[in-house]
Amino acid sequence: MDLARKILHLCDGRATSKSTARLIKWLQKKRLLKRRMKCRLCKRNMQMKPRLELRDGAQWECRYKTHRGKTVKKSVRSGSMFERSKISLQSWIKFIHRFAQGLRLRQIDLIQDGVCGSTRTLSKMNKTLRMICKSAIKRKRRRTGQQVGGQREFVIIDESNFCHKRKYGRGRFGRTWKRRKWVFGILGVREDRRRPILRLVEKRSRHHLLPIIRRHVRRGSTIISDQWRAYMGALENAGYMHFSVNHRRWFVDPLSGGHTQHLERAWAIYKGQIWRMRGNRTEKLLKEHLAVIEWTYWLGKNHRDGLIGRLLKDIRQFFPV
Repeated sequence: MDLARKILHLCDGRATSKSTARLIKWLQKKRLLKRRMKCRLCKRNMQMKPRLELRDGAQWECRYKTHRGKTVKKSVRSGSMFERSKISLQSWIKFIHRFAQGLRLRQIDLIQDGVCGSTRTLSKMNKTLRMICKSAIKRKRRRTGQQVGGQREFVIIDESNFCHKRKYGRGRFGRTWKRRKWVFGILGVREDRRRPILRLVEKRSRHHLLPIIRRHVRRGSTIISDQWRAYMGALENAGYMHFSVNHRRWFVDPLSGGHTQHLERAWAIYKGQIWRMRGNRTEKLLKEHLAVIEWTYWLGKNHRDGLIGRLLKDIRQFFPV
């Protein structure tokens, strides 16, 4: 049984004492909950006791004789990601599964499906997982530099505006949001693999875009772009092989065969995902959503257990137990 089906099997149906015990055991096996807990008085290993009246159905207890009749108790969530949350473990695992798969993540859908009953709580859960993905992609960037291109991979570059959409042109803009913010995209294409690099820039000038290209695209790579004046002549001087497409005349250049349709299609997917989650209202929120998109294609899809397996791995690194 693969990991996604295993999670659905654990969270399927009504929460009972047996199902909760199985879920706790599985979370301990995945190192999302502690397997051992030390007593703060005697420094011995505590024992997990079933307690049906509790939310999690069990807790850590220690009744050693040196306690002078006192019983030391701790929650099974101590030291984990779930420690300060009042949401059941079943609901948390359902939410983690749906976050990784990108399935019905609107708050109204999550509330209707019984994952959670509060929009405020769902916002906090979403933010926690976004921070985990953002931290993971930052570690990847520090370790490898997050570069694309080379002999077997060509690179497409383009810019797109992700400004907040007002319904029917009504309503105010947020104070922290600048209308003319642009997202600069670098997409590495190799056979069926797509690796995006998305950066928020203030202007589309050569001074703003060229340093990002030099940092994330290997020298000597083939770059395809439109005929924006910031690219013309600058990429050849920087050591790249540059092909451009005149979008006023055609979408595919008749001489070189170059086009930017891979990235144009990707923009539609990225914008649909972010606008559906209302993730472009502030600059900080937009950066978090862009980091989640990068995490999906750089880390999530390369894991042997898919996106859910990679997310569980990053949770272990962000909240070590």
